Amino acid sequence: MSEEPEVLFERRGAAGIITLNRPKALNALTLGMVRAIHPKLAEWADDGHVQCVVIEAAGEKAFCAGGDIRALYDWGQAGDPTALDFWREEYRLNRFIKHYPKPYVALMDGINMGGGVGLSVHGSHRVATERLTFAMPETGIGLFPDVGGTYFLPRCPGETGLYLGLTGARIKAADAVYAGIADAYVPSARLDTLKDRLAGGAPVREALSEVAEEEGAAPLAELRAEIDRHFDKTSVADILASLRADGGEWAAKTADTIETKSPTSTLVAFRQIREGATLDFDECMKLEFRLINGFIKGHDFYEGVRAVVIDKDQSPKWKPAALAGMSARDVDGYFVPLGADELTFN
Repeated sequence: MSEEPEVLFERRGAAGIITLNRPKALNALTLGMVRAIHPKLAEWADDGHVQCVVIEAAGEKAFCAGGDIRALYDWGQAGDPTALDFWREEYRLNRFIKHYPKPYVALMDGINMGGGVGLSVHGSHRVATERLTFAMPETGIGLFPDVGGTYFLPRCPGETGLYLGLTGARIKAADAVYAGIADAYVPSARLDTLKDRLAGGAPVREALSEVAEEEGAAPLAELRAEIDRHFDKTSVADILASLRADGGEWAAKTADTIETKSPTSTLVAFRQIREGATLDFDECMKLEFRLINGFIKGHDFYEGVRAVVIDKDQSPKWKPAALAGMSARDVDGYFVPLGADELTFN
């Protein structure tokens, strides 16, 4: 019996529907999925019968929990260039979604992290359900918040994007709407109605207005003043010093969280998010490709995946081991342009 395809495509009336179809793997994004989705989006962009695209996922647990980290680990450890192929093609897909000429409706129902964020947050219409758990947890596996995090995190209100990027904090629907990561809250039970209306040719805004509900209070909004006060600094060291001097429980826990992450990743993420505030989307994706070229040659990504995904001991041994003693200069090399190897867009 043949295996189920990793991603399904359907033309339903006026809508092109993409379904991520690896529910047992929390719909983690593979290179094969990237290579299937991009050309189908290009085809539908030129199809006059397709008025909008909807992307969703099979199962009730996850939209997409991230990239296929284990495959990237294996490729990178073996020196296989397929690892860079994955990121290059994924980033090109993220950029294609950002510039897509038709409405692109992402149904963020369940866990949405890492690679799933790149498939959803850059779309024209992002829907959050009560099941959404959103996070950019990359610094905890020795990476940085990529797939366009360079662009959207610094554009979150105040310093909330930097907070999310450095801590990997998990947020729900109300926070996602507050942060500008989602546009509307729609209960999962009403997603089929939304898809039916879109397939029937209803304008996206009209269809959303019929099923959207108030998302409720956003805890992130309530924390905003504290986040801004501590994270509005010119270095990670100053952020940590501010949090430690606070004396409150939230500040202490936040500092503790940051200090468990890869020190290299934390310094890169800080600079990346600060620089991203002044870059356009395409420039952000080019910067991320420079960064990933450095990370796959280093230590912390492989150690982070070992600790979190493979051995699951949750005790990564970072190199360098601590932020103390590191300076911003220690990550300068990650930001150097790649010359002929820069990311390009067709």
